[in-house]
Amino acid sequence: MVDSDNFVSSFKQQLSMDSDPPFRQTYKTLFKDTNTIENLVIAVEECELPLIDLNRLSHRETAEKRESCKAEIATASQEWGFFQVINHGISRDLLEKMRQEQVKVFKQPFHNKTKEDKFPAGSYRWGTPTATCLRQLSWSEAFHIPMTDIHAGGSGSFNTTLSSTMEQFATTVAGLAQKLAEILEEKLGHKSTFFRENCLPSTCYLRMNRYPPCPIPVEVFGLMPHTDSDFLTILHQDQVGGLQLVKDGKWIAVKPNPEALIINIGDLFQAWSNDVYKSVEHRVMTNPSVERFSTAYFFCPSYDTVIHQNCTAKPSLYRKFSFIEFRQQVQEDVQKFGHKVGLPRFLLRSH
Repeated sequence: MVDSDNFVSSFKQQLSMDSDPPFRQTYKTLFKDTNTIENLVIAVEECELPLIDLNRLSHRETAEKRESCKAEIATASQEWGFFQVINHGISRDLLEKMRQEQVKVFKQPFHNKTKEDKFPAGSYRWGTPTATCLRQLSWSEAFHIPMTDIHAGGSGSFNTTLSSTMEQFATTVAGLAQKLAEILEEKLGHKSTFFRENCLPSTCYLRMNRYPPCPIPVEVFGLMPHTDSDFLTILHQDQVGGLQLVKDGKWIAVKPNPEALIINIGDLFQAWSNDVYKSVEHRVMTNPSVERFSTAYFFCPSYDTVIHQNCTAKPSLYRKFSFIEFRQQVQEDVQKFGHKVGLPRFLLRSH
């Protein structure tokens, strides 16, 4: 009995000191027989996403160059659902500072990260609580924070350099998101104040991700295959790699570019554009020896914003729905099926 008590005490002490979430202990029932798990990883081709130099949008450039840049953004959003941008206006110093602060907060002991007196309630997430098999488990941890909560983190380490760095990053990236959304709207032949009125800094989210080394990378994703439930996502990632997306019916690996930010179309933009722009399935693969960090900015509307297409002459493919209705449906499906269904739920008819 004494040995058992010592073991439990030692185990608890290890958890309190370790920065990694206790994946193996918490999901031990999913690891009973990993030999029977179908191999999830096959060799995929690595490629570079369409690369767009945003300097060409400058008023110092010719109208022809500006229009050419806008056309490339729209084409990539139609054909890939993903692209990368350079000369995006976010300084290298700020990106590096964001990464440094992110590493610091994730390196805290696991039990510190779970304390809601240090961080906004519900912001720290790890693993997949609804997972019933290894295919549904994401080997990652994240702080998913509404922009309104950046200064609401209590008295802990959140309200220090990390908070101000996050705010700097988000404020700068918000301007880029607005610019790209308006360009995509313009290329549909439509101009309005929709994004400025509905996608405000207070309605958007920042998510800091860490993907710890995984001892069984063949069986477990860093992040399950999914599409994003927003208009646009702007991603800053390190050079470890692991991001993959579906192109022409097959998975491809995204080659990291240290100078670029990655942009991808979300579900709301696909519905709003009547399927002109594509919200593409993507995932993150695990690494057996190297951790990966990324920061994502989710360009979202207010919950009561109604999504409906009025940018194309074609009949709408989707019924009108609010953002909160979409989110609630996603949550219900994840609870019921273990994965997101997404836009097909809102089709007016089968296609």
